[in-house]
Amino acid sequence: MDPVEAIRRAQAANLVDEDGHEVVLELHPGLTRDEIQSLEDAAGVPLPRELRMLLAHTAGLDGALETVDFTGRTLDFEDLDIFPAGLPIAHDGFGNHWVVDLTPDETETATVFFACHDPPVVLYQSPTLGRFLHEAFRLSMPPHESLVDDVHEDRLFHVWRDDPGVLDRPAALAGDEDLHAFADALDDRFVFVDLRSPEPGMGFSWGRYGPRTEVRRHGYVRLFAYARPERKPGLLTRLFGRDPGSPS
Repeated sequence: MDPVEAIRRAQAANLVDEDGHEVVLELHPGLTRDEIQSLEDAAGVPLPRELRMLLAHTAGLDGALETVDFTGRTLDFEDLDIFPAGLPIAHDGFGNHWVVDLTPDETETATVFFACHDPPVVLYQSPTLGRFLHEAFRLSMPPHESLVDDVHEDRLFHVWRDDPGVLDRPAALAGDEDLHAFADALDDRFVFVDLRSPEPGMGFSWGRYGPRTEVRRHGYVRLFAYARPERKPGLLTRLFGRDPGSPS
C-alpha cells in the first residue's frame, strides 16, 4: 500500500480513539516540485519515490500520533552517527521520533525507524512509509492494535533489557564481506548489530554505556556497532607517564 492510499483509506474509515471520540485527519498542503527538490538537496541523497509522492499530496497531517511532518522541518532530531541522512517525520510528544533512514540506494520506498531516548534505543519500525502510516492509523481503529504501538510501548524495553542479536567482534569478522570489513575497521571494544533484513522491533541500544557511548555505522549500510567510551589517561598519567599512586 502506498502512503497516499493509506491516508485515503483512513479518511474513509470510522476513526475513533480508545475513549470512543471521533478522530479527524486534517492534511497540510502538499509541496511544489521545487520545494520537494529543495528538501532533497538538503538531505544530500535522493528522496524515495513514495516520499516524493506523499510530499506532493501533503506535507504533514493532524490526527495521528503527536506530530506528523513529512518535511521534518518542525521536528528537532538529528543523529548523524546512526542516520547519516535521517529525516524525522513524526514525534510522540515525549522526545522520541520516527525517522526515515534515507540512503542513496533506496529510490522507491522509505524505511522508517523509531528513535527513543528513554530507554536509549533505535528500533526498526516499517519497510515503507505506506506501511508505517497504515499502522499509525490502526491506533484509531478498534481494537486499536498496531505495530507502531508494539514498537513504541513494548519492544524497546526488550531490546534495552536483553540486547538481542548482538555479535561480538570475532563473530562479526567471520561474517560476510560488509560485516567483516566493518568489524575489521573497529577494535574489540565494539559489538555489532545487523539490521539489513530486520523484523519490526529489532534494534540496538545506542546509549548502552551512557551518553558517551561510541556508536558507528558502516556508511549507509544498516550495520551498526557500539562500545564503551575509550578510557583516556588521566592528568597525572599524562604528566608523569603513569599514575604516581600506582605500583612501580
